[in-house]
Amino acid sequence: MSALLEVRDVSKSFGAVAAVQGVSFPLHAGEAHALVGENGAGKSTIVKMLAGVHRPDTGTLVVDGTPAEFTGPADAKAAGIAVIYQEPTLFPDLSVAENIAMGNQPLTKLRQIDRKAMRATAERLFVRLGVRIDPDRPARGLSIADQQLVEIAKALSSQARVLIMDEPTAALSGVEVDRLFAVTRALRDEGAAIMFISHRFEEITALCQRVTIMRDGKHVCTEPVEDLSVDDMIRRMVGRDLSALYPKQEAEIGDVVLEVEGLGREGVFRDISFTVRAGEIVALAGLVGAGRSEVMQAVFGVDKYDTGTVRFLGKKLKGGDPRAAMTAGMGLVPEDRRQQGLVMELSIERNVNLPRSRALSRLGLLFGGRERSEAQEWTKQLQTKFGRLTDPVGTLSGGNQQKVVLAKWLATGPKLLIVDEPTRGIDVGTKAEVHRLLSSLAARGLAVVMVSSELPEVLGMADRIVVLREGHVAAELTRAEATEETVMYAAMGQETK
Repeated sequence: MSALLEVRDVSKSFGAVAAVQGVSFPLHAGEAHALVGENGAGKSTIVKMLAGVHRPDTGTLVVDGTPAEFTGPADAKAAGIAVIYQEPTLFPDLSVAENIAMGNQPLTKLRQIDRKAMRATAERLFVRLGVRIDPDRPARGLSIADQQLVEIAKALSSQARVLIMDEPTAALSGVEVDRLFAVTRALRDEGAAIMFISHRFEEITALCQRVTIMRDGKHVCTEPVEDLSVDDMIRRMVGRDLSALYPKQEAEIGDVVLEVEGLGREGVFRDISFTVRAGEIVALAGLVGAGRSEVMQAVFGVDKYDTGTVRFLGKKLKGGDPRAAMTAGMGLVPEDRRQQGLVMELSIERNVNLPRSRALSRLGLLFGGRERSEAQEWTKQLQTKFGRLTDPVGTLSGGNQQKVVLAKWLATGPKLLIVDEPTRGIDVGTKAEVHRLLSSLAARGLAVVMVSSELPEVLGMADRIVVLREGHVAAELTRAEATEETVMYAAMGQETK
């Protein structure tokens, strides 16, 4: 079977850094092909070469058996290649139909934009995709899932035959993922070639027929998905056995550090009570919308609560005041590291030291040498990979950005660390490092609250699990009591069988 698109022995370097080295693999019509590897393996560079953003230093991109040279994104688009990024890039103040037609608007005989034809095209594409989205509504306010479907419709309007999906499910709920997969399978069955990038192995096995694995910028293998187990894929991605993805250390459980009693916020959560002790990892589990993140944001003071109390180290904590929580010894690693955890334009060292900028300053001035030495110590401890500490934090991979957020709070010497989805969107090797870090911190006496949607992570790391359902505590389980079944039954409001 001839390939619709072929990456043939391509290499790309940025200065002294070889991002991609001699990588080859084919994309066939009517097939979904997974591209996997740790953060920094070279996946994003491959995507940007296929999208026409970067040009290969050596090697060739082959379209329909003919070598192609992309001098920019327009060339890739003309070749039938479209990229759906994790964070869609629609024009928020234009309508859905206008976004779909952008760059290819139909014109009337008087050379004006034919809005009726534009709307009809959008409606026809949504019927083909089997989804309902109003073509006239502004793009602003659309969910991430609907924005991605608009991007797919836009790709189809330009006759795209190769659809590259870069972490498309990272911010979607289970129902939204199912809908996206139904659309993707339909396009695949119509003859499109799909390249799918994801850290979620269950999605790869559910959607893809073939997988290419990369490590350190190099091609490891391209094989049918059915010939590789998840363990095989992990082993080839990281170059070693991952026998301890959840390296839970034994820890001496100490005194109560955090006590939440009767916490409530109208319309969001109610009567939330639990405790966390020194050396203990307590996980908040539950389905999307159960109120897990909202509860911990209220505990930290980001959001206010209407009823109940929060006691920290025996003292009542003032609600709605994150500065009071920080001063008392709390740290919060938020779910959205890019929007809430980091200032992407600032340097790595400045981000690490943000919570302590006042303590590190003299006469109101920050001195670079002191700031740099502090940042160097914590980034080294967390084995963060970067060029220079003065580089913008936005230049780092997702896993290394997460390490910077962790470094930022660990540098404050907290007594309690709240981590919300600590391993979302990072590769399996970095996940193991984050788990190892949290476990070792707990073993040293730190109290940890972990909010996670990944059941294996919850079961592998937690000493106790508080299961939330529709804004209230449905169950509290010890490590010995917790199984996938007991947690899910509680999360769904069902009796354990």
